Amino acid sequence: MKSQIFNIPNILALIRLVLAPVMFVLLVNRDLGIFSGIHYSWLDFMAVFIFVIASATDFFDGYIARTFDQITTLGSILDPLADKMLTLAGFLGLMMLDRASPWAIYLILSRELFITGLRVNAVANGMDIAASMMGKIKTVVQMIAIGFLLMEWPYASLILWIAVILTLYSGYEYVRDFFRQTSRL
Repeated sequence: MKSQIFNIPNILALIRLVLAPVMFVLLVNRDLGIFSGIHYSWLDFMAVFIFVIASATDFFDGYIARTFDQITTLGSILDPLADKMLTLAGFLGLMMLDRASPWAIYLILSRELFITGLRVNAVANGMDIAASMMGKIKTVVQMIAIGFLLMEWPYASLILWIAVILTLYSGYEYVRDFFRQTSRL
């Protein structure tokens, strides 16, 4: 891994870190004076716009890092952190708007926290538990679910529960891989 800090993938991850709380404010602080006179549907639209931009940075930072060999230690920390902050902002905001099942959000966030702790433990013990294909699929489905829930489109709740299933299954894969690696040490 390279040690360069300010490269395009890391800047894109930082942009995602900044956009996540902005989206959250649009979802949960609708009574702020700066939003007076703006209909809630426009706040939803702005939140969706920010979410789409932030989600695009997730794709491009990974693509650029791999394609142009710009993978850095900072990027390997920032990218998953930015993903978690974006999904956390989306899911918690949607739950507070009563558009997402609290149980679904609880299951997703519990898994995310548990696996983040597991990955930190793995790194501390010299193991590498990289994101699996199922983990990447899980992230995409979570982002689709957030987009559908933000827009209040049909099947949004179904997509959310599919995201829950994929999230829990990918969590199982991380735990399985962790124990396989620890048995080899």
